[in-house]
Amino acid sequence: MTSYPVFVLKRFGQFLLVVFLGISATFFITHMTPIDPVEESIGAIQQMGQSDPRAVELMRQSLRELYGLEGSVWQQYLHFWGRLATGDLGPSLSAFPTPVSAIIARALPWTIGLMTVSVIITFVLGNMVGALAGYYRKSAVLKAVSLVFIAMQPIPYYILAFVLIIVFGYVWPILPINGGYEMNTNLQLSFALVLDILRHSILPALSLILVGTGGWLIGMRALVSNIITEDYVVFAELGGVPKRKILRSYIARNAMVPQFTGLAMSLGAVFNGTVITEIVFGYPGIGNLLISAVHAGDYSLVLGLSALSIVGVAAAVFIIDILGPLIDPRIKAE
Repeated sequence: MTSYPVFVLKRFGQFLLVVFLGISATFFITHMTPIDPVEESIGAIQQMGQSDPRAVELMRQSLRELYGLEGSVWQQYLHFWGRLATGDLGPSLSAFPTPVSAIIARALPWTIGLMTVSVIITFVLGNMVGALAGYYRKSAVLKAVSLVFIAMQPIPYYILAFVLIIVFGYVWPILPINGGYEMNTNLQLSFALVLDILRHSILPALSLILVGTGGWLIGMRALVSNIITEDYVVFAELGGVPKRKILRSYIARNAMVPQFTGLAMSLGAVFNGTVITEIVFGYPGIGNLLISAVHAGDYSLVLGLSALSIVGVAAAVFIIDILGPLIDPRIKAE
């Protein structure tokens, strides 16, 4: 274990390098867009009747200074890192003068809530059915259930989302199909508000669960099919150990190690959101926010959302790396 601290430091250095390169790439890619948000803002103001050239020029200079768009791209790049280091990305270009951090803070809980719950339910359901289907291979019921989930797995999210909207929004209209809550709802915390939010999240979550379960099921079933041929499982069966205990203690525990790695990656990618699902259902998460920011040419907001996503995924990979040798002794800390 003397090499473990060195292993952690190396992985932390890799984490910092990935974050630096990822955010840097995002910065330069966003600045390659032909949309100039300052000129877009000036054009909108001029359409409202402001045409004094001196006033327009002063406004242009003020906006460029405010948004950190003065000087060359490299000067803007250094200025951006200076702001990022202090947690200040400035105001949003498309929702001036609201700070980028405030806009992200409003949208982030929606995506975290929807995606975290969906990923956990998908993980538990897929692995449970996969473990049972891999061990009880002659069960007709498990074969049928597995077939349903595996058949849904290749379906794109948006296709299934549209099907759910048609079925539960029009054919059998029992669930809301747009937004995170009813319009004109009092947003003070109450049981009615929580119930309303849960009702609006059912269809987006269901589309993610139905499509995502098949992947976990296939992976777990394959792992279980390999493990049941191991000598310790065969000896346990010959020794009369109950099948439930064999499945729980001998097979599932060993098969779950690589699955937990996948779970950590999925939870890290929560910060990406599921853009298409949020767009289809009009869900007020960061995926929907990102598309709006791209269309508006909002550099600050795009960079803030991208930085959050990059840090989230890189942190998940870092945690997987440092916990791997502790969870599985077969992994060496090198």
